[in-house]
Amino acid sequence: MSIIHFSLSQLKRAAQIKEQIEKLQGELLRVASGSVPAKSIGVGVKPVRKKISATGIAKIRAAQKARWAKIKIAKLVKPVAKAPVKKKKMSAAAKAKLSALAKARWTKIKKAGKKSL
Repeated sequence: MSIIHFSLSQLKRAAQIKEQIEKLQGELLRVASGSVPAKSIGVGVKPVRKKISATGIAKIRAAQKARWAKIKIAKLVKPVAKAPVKKKKMSAAAKAKLSALAKARWTKIKKAGKKSL
């Protein structure tokens, strides 16, 4: 039997069935992907939202107030300045020694570079 020979009521019913199939396929994909728990899915049933208890809300509020209090106290109390770290000074003899070593190293490098040209 071909679709051409269907009556109008049969075509409407076929369209409804097709819509149901598409809806169920979408739900099946959501269940398979894990985005929606399997318990909450049903035909025409909305997922149940969990509500936070009054004690849970009170705990959240108390924690948030404590966080803000900590921030406000940190703004009011000025941090204590640390003593500056003294830098070690190099003696004049040590500076001269390092300078002589560096000059010797550079003259050696420059001589090696001129020989290769």
